[in-house]
Amino acid sequence: MNLITGWIGTLPDFAVPLALAALGLIISERAGVLSLGAEGLMLVGALAGAGAQLCHHGAGFALIMSMIAGAAVSVLFAIMVVWLRVNQVIAGLALVFFCEGLTSLVGTLAGWTDQPIPGLPAIALGPLARLPVVGSIFNQNPIVYLVPLIVIAVAWYLERTLSGLRLRAVGENPQAADASGVPVLRIRFLAILAGSSLVGLAGGYLGVVSTHMWIPDMTSGRGWIAVALVIFARWSPGRALAGALLFGGIEALIPQMAAAGINLPQYYVLSTPYVITLAVMVRAAIARRGINDIPCALGEPYLREERR
Repeated sequence: MNLITGWIGTLPDFAVPLALAALGLIISERAGVLSLGAEGLMLVGALAGAGAQLCHHGAGFALIMSMIAGAAVSVLFAIMVVWLRVNQVIAGLALVFFCEGLTSLVGTLAGWTDQPIPGLPAIALGPLARLPVVGSIFNQNPIVYLVPLIVIAVAWYLERTLSGLRLRAVGENPQAADASGVPVLRIRFLAILAGSSLVGLAGGYLGVVSTHMWIPDMTSGRGWIAVALVIFARWSPGRALAGALLFGGIEALIPQMAAAGINLPQYYVLSTPYVITLAVMVRAAIARRGINDIPCALGEPYLREERR
């Protein structure tokens, strides 16, 4: 029972960064831009958030700085893939390597490595937090409570607003969108910045809320799991949240099993989330479900002169 209670209480902490990163990727990919740089953007967000707290700013300001840092770094990626039409896979991988080196350098030079920060306190939801077994899930930090609202807001924007319709049109058929007067390049550029700000927030959550410090390469592959999660969710915000709970639940179970004295091979246990990720990718490829949900122009650069 202690194992189950502890697992339920820590599950949101593992699921939130995956959900935020996946939402950010969905926004940019629904506009037709393949985004593989989540791992690097999360590192930038984590460094910016931890650095802001080490400079004696509040946790809220630190998380906002994480979003700004993620969007600012993505400007380079946006220029490359939107206007210079660089291969999006190569540009995304280059962004990851650039961010890994940049954050390690800045974190070391600034002396921010392994420095504890206050973080964000938990807020108990009254009687709900005193419920047996599941009560701990209602004693979380404010970001956990905001994530479902962010998911609803993103889904509503994409499906119920005119600008969301234009964004999806750019990702499905940029030629037709351009012919109807939609500014394809500008929408793609803004979608990258908006999505990257959420990915940066995911990294800021890791640094400010989860670990309460900055550690080089602290994302530990979560950005890549978010990339797989988008495919698993078939580019749907609601399914992305469900998938984040699944992946986060698997990851949250590992330390709880260790605390309960369940002895399993260390390296096997640590590799479990990534094995599950590969299994999900293989299943999606074999089943071919959701093939029609993939934005038709995903990964394809657009040049007006080539419009047919």
